[in-house]
Amino acid sequence: MDTTIEMPHRSRSALVVVDMQNGFVHERGSCAKAGFPVGALSGAVAGCAGLIAAARGAGVPVVYTRYTYRADFRDGGFMLKEKFPMLADAKALVADTWDQAIIDELAQQPEDFVIDKNRPSAFHGTPLDSYLKGLGVEEIVVCGVTTTCCVETTVRDAAQRDFRTFVVTDAVAEWEDDRHQAALKTMALLFAHPLSVAQVAETWR
Repeated sequence: MDTTIEMPHRSRSALVVVDMQNGFVHERGSCAKAGFPVGALSGAVAGCAGLIAAARGAGVPVVYTRYTYRADFRDGGFMLKEKFPMLADAKALVADTWDQAIIDELAQQPEDFVIDKNRPSAFHGTPLDSYLKGLGVEEIVVCGVTTTCCVETTVRDAAQRDFRTFVVTDAVAEWEDDRHQAALKTMALLFAHPLSVAQVAETWR
């Protein structure tokens, strides 16, 4: 990492925790039932927990995103119907179910923000942009799963909205390491500054 990069300042930052849900991460969740290697995502849990603790200690807003479908999956669109129909078969991420909920280790608090979405980007069709601007946020620190899909898509959208964007490399995870590494390189090239959990915690302390 280029040490000349200005670190995220707690007075203008928010932490965005992407899709750390039972359906994606828990061994009894829908993705596990559909045959996805959910164990590959477990490495993001400790990093996300450390960032959440650092954010709360510094008064930095915490925003959780939840991938969420209707029970009839009519809101799933092309990606669900043609790319991941097995998720509908597994009754994945249905609103107001255990599968949709954030994992217990990272449970949200009443002061946190929760964004429900049915596409990879946390900005697409959601009030996230207005929430952040209303809070005076200029810098976004992103963690969660999966690196290639919802993390990278959210990071790209944040950068295109001119938020200074940071991706925490030891608090994101992907099904396959080659895609994980490629996504981190792509984000670092143009869309985000890569940081570690320790670096973020130190600058927010």
